[in-house]
Amino acid sequence: MTTRGSLTHLDAEGRASMVDITKKGETYRVAVAAGEVIMRPETLAAIREGNVKKGDVLGTARIAGIMAAKRTHELIPLCHPLLITHVSLDFHFNDAEHKIEILATVKTRGQTGVEMEALTAVSVAALTIYDMAKALEKTMRIDNIRLLRKEGGKSGTFIREKEEG
Repeated sequence: MTTRGSLTHLDAEGRASMVDITKKGETYRVAVAAGEVIMRPETLAAIREGNVKKGDVLGTARIAGIMAAKRTHELIPLCHPLLITHVSLDFHFNDAEHKIEILATVKTRGQTGVEMEALTAVSVAALTIYDMAKALEKTMRIDNIRLLRKEGGKSGTFIREKEEG
């Protein structure tokens, strides 16, 4: 069982509290997250060929993911507003598994990490793909959103072990 004193987002009385990073030094930080949107082969083909009535699915998802990373502190309680120095989103068509794989990279030089920003970017990009293509298929599935890597800060580097599959 965890004691209140060891939970970083609770104060001594058990109330929600933003972590105090005032005295932490700035370091270079990067986080990479991934996720996927699984769909029927014909939906995947329509997105690839640009045959979706709402327009450029991946271009819109890229912008949405970037915007989401920059606004993570407005979406996730207790996240710090950060000066993000770089956000990129990459998309890969996986024809064998009928899915679009999403990779988000977020960078900053700051007092706290950007893991939540990378995860938020992937999540909102995936939701945008769903929204843009839902007229073609409502059974699409958003899946496997996870942190792949993070660097910087006191806890150092984290790299997810090679995934099976």
